[in-house]
Amino acid sequence: MNYDPVRIGIVSISDRASSGVYEDKGLPALRDWLGRALKNPLHFEPRLIPDEKEQISKALVELVDAGCSLVLTTGGTGPAARDVTPEATLAVADKEMPGFGEQMRQVSLHFVPTAILSRQVAVIRGQSLIINLPGQPKSIAETLEGLKGENGEQIVQGIFAAVPYCIDLIGGPYLEGDAAVCKVWRPKAAIRTFES
Repeated sequence: MNYDPVRIGIVSISDRASSGVYEDKGLPALRDWLGRALKNPLHFEPRLIPDEKEQISKALVELVDAGCSLVLTTGGTGPAARDVTPEATLAVADKEMPGFGEQMRQVSLHFVPTAILSRQVAVIRGQSLIINLPGQPKSIAETLEGLKGENGEQIVQGIFAAVPYCIDLIGGPYLEGDAAVCKVWRPKAAIRTFES
């Protein structure tokens, strides 16, 4: 497949990781999962920032302005006083996409009862989709992929299945997924075929 590289913003939000108290695990987890899930060549724009609303909003705007069609954040979505990622994300939104947050909580509830404390949101800004993911690498993969049974059948749909079509609808690049990781869904009329 001949694709231009897709620019993806990945943002890890953590006071302690950004100040060097411990090693950030969010950015490597996002890079790894997206690298396996997408067949497109990818160009990542990483940011590691503290839980500061203005800094988060500024980073999101910069990434959208830099041409990132998808921006994924990790961290800062709980109920604690320093958790301000959803507020920072909503502050830069043109449209809110509540189905993503609803589904992330549904997926996570299969693993932990505290998923109801999560406040993840997703928004559109310009021609970019911004999604707040959980802070733990294991939870990032679970919410993106969903829950599969022992035979590999999809029990609960992860959110990433809908991401490429959403990006199609807002005028972004065509993302081709690897069905072995996460089967992307598009209506038949929206599926493109490419010559190798």
